[in-house]
Amino acid sequence: MDKNLTFEAFKSAVSNGSIDTVLACLVDMQGRLMGKRFHAQNFIDHSAHETHCCNYLLATDLEMATPEGYAASSWSQGYGDYIMQPDLDTLRLVPWLEGTAMVLCDVLDHHTHKPVPHSPRAVLKRQIDRLAAAGIVAQTATELEFFLFEKSFEQIRKEGFQDLTPISGYNEDYHILQTTKEEHVMRPLRNHLFAAGVPVENSKGEAEAGQEELNIRYAPALDCAEHHTIAKHATKEIAWQQGHAATFLPKWHHTRVGSSSHVHQSLWSTDGESLFYDKDADLGMSQTMQHYVAGLIKYAPDYTYFLAPYINSYKRFAKGTFAPTKTVWSVDNRTAGFRLCGADTKAVRIECRIGGSDLNPYLAIAALLAAGLKGLEDKLELPAPTRGDVYESADVTEIPRTLRAATNTLQASDMLRAAMGDEVIDHYTRAATWEQEEYDRVVTDYEIARGFEKA
Repeated sequence: MDKNLTFEAFKSAVSNGSIDTVLACLVDMQGRLMGKRFHAQNFIDHSAHETHCCNYLLATDLEMATPEGYAASSWSQGYGDYIMQPDLDTLRLVPWLEGTAMVLCDVLDHHTHKPVPHSPRAVLKRQIDRLAAAGIVAQTATELEFFLFEKSFEQIRKEGFQDLTPISGYNEDYHILQTTKEEHVMRPLRNHLFAAGVPVENSKGEAEAGQEELNIRYAPALDCAEHHTIAKHATKEIAWQQGHAATFLPKWHHTRVGSSSHVHQSLWSTDGESLFYDKDADLGMSQTMQHYVAGLIKYAPDYTYFLAPYINSYKRFAKGTFAPTKTVWSVDNRTAGFRLCGADTKAVRIECRIGGSDLNPYLAIAALLAAGLKGLEDKLELPAPTRGDVYESADVTEIPRTLRAATNTLQASDMLRAAMGDEVIDHYTRAATWEQEEYDRVVTDYEIARGFEKA
């Protein structure tokens, strides 16, 4: 499926007046779209090759604060420019916005015109290139879970994010009646995304009140990350248009289940043959697949940060919530960190269930590919699958259970430093330590209520 606009078709649409605005966007560290709105004719005449942005866009936090400590950009360096280079292959309509198209941009150094290594798109492209050198194509798919709320973003913000009310009053997992009541958000989301070239399969109610899931068809790794990013952005905008708020916060209340973003992966040859499938092997798992999955498991603690990048990310990991905490694999078992799907078929694949809905898909997929590739290079042996309730397994490795612990494993990872480069790992380590520093200095409502009188 390819519904992206050719540049010629885009120019024709601008000429006839059906497109007048272009969103030129980069993907920031948090996986958000940042950029500019161009007058479409100006974009054609002057900016289709490049535009510019402040380099702080890849050195900020969720609040757009600009902390010190980054080697790439800082107050001491004066916050200069990056080049945003539109990738015209990503040019597409934004059907939920009138007269609007979007293009995603690569981020280049202003002086050297080389890719900025810690740009999420560049991080993923580096791993894709490593696979390509071996004649391998990665196909991936991400699931998007999120919550819809009765009130708008503006109302919720003015009320101090208190007394949040989901759009439904009960668990709506696969529930057709309840999700019918939410079709004023979900139907335009599915249809607009499909019209924008994002291959949406379906939406469904998830396992909590007000929780939704959007499923998008598998695609080459870079396309998958872009589908995820655009879909997440569209979800917020379309919910806002309908007077509702949508959140990808992994855990919005301690009594509610969290939201995940499972990542499905398989490897293929350049001529379209599955490298994971062997009809004569147990469960249909080829040696290639076994080595790859062994790498995912061995290095899961190293890359957990890229699956869970914030303090709140770790609140989701709890027994009995379908959020796995153990670095083991299983056959169609949702209590394990890695689930084998499609056994004994050409659709055989591995699902990583660790990631939360707040992950940056470019970084998450890149980290998984790097770990799997290391498994292939070292021909790691895959242990036997774990069976039963993995939450009760005491003799297996757990993922880091806090951001502080995940930051330490990220910083110390020789595998990730070799795969991504020291510059990238140091940059994201600083992002992680800043999140921890900000949290550590804040006095929370929990602390006040617990200790105000009793301490």
